[in-house]
Amino acid sequence: MSAAQAFNRIGQFGLGIALVGGVVNSALYNVDGGNRAVIFDRFSGVKKQVIGEGTHFFIPWVQKPIIFDVRSRPRNIPVVTGSKDLQNVNITLRILFRPVPDQLPRIYTILGQDYEERVLPSITTEVLKSVVAQFDAGELITQRDLVSQKVSEQLTERAGQFGVILDDISLTHLTFGREFTQAVELKQVAQQEAEKARFLVEKAEQTKKATVISAEGDAQAAIMMAKAFGNAGEGLVELRRIEAAEDIAYQLSKSRQVSYLPGGQNLLLNVPTPGN
Repeated sequence: MSAAQAFNRIGQFGLGIALVGGVVNSALYNVDGGNRAVIFDRFSGVKKQVIGEGTHFFIPWVQKPIIFDVRSRPRNIPVVTGSKDLQNVNITLRILFRPVPDQLPRIYTILGQDYEERVLPSITTEVLKSVVAQFDAGELITQRDLVSQKVSEQLTERAGQFGVILDDISLTHLTFGREFTQAVELKQVAQQEAEKARFLVEKAEQTKKATVISAEGDAQAAIMMAKAFGNAGEGLVELRRIEAAEDIAYQLSKSRQVSYLPGGQNLLLNVPTPGN
């Protein structure tokens, strides 16, 4: 056997290995962590078996693996609805959702891979409109926990009918229409004005009571003074005069510009008299 024939056989063998490797590689697919796969068969349709994580075989051109993410994913859904007292309410609901792995063949057959786009907005709008219509605008604020509980219970039940699990549901945004907001602001201003007026009335009442008490005290003092004058006569007047004189003398004693002269002495010694 010549060298040329040997190299030719080696090349043919290598080509065969490459072809086999290409066919095997095209028949393999990977399912990453947190994902599941559903097999679509061109002859039998969607298979009921759900493929877990790892590397798996399929028949090329006949079968096709459909990959689903089964981890929880967030989604915000805004809804505009009406309250019991016909007020416009803007609500945003945040949902953590994931599919039920065992129901992935049914989900793919009925809804497709974009099942969340087909299911979540519609059932969220339906449940929110039903729950919010049971409360008026004030109750939506004061009973927010009850509203959130009712929404969570009904939405979880509706999502379960489509093979979707809701891990968390929360009301992240709740506002009202412009007319209601303006009415609330006007009400707050009116309440503040009423409180201010009530304070002024109470203050006037207290001032009035203080004036009456002061007048009654002055009247009682005048009556007591009149009785004292009637009983003591001029002696009380003289006593008050002495007390006033003592007070004046005390004030003058503090002044440096005032000098006291002894009684009965003439200090003008150098002033000539008229006879001299």
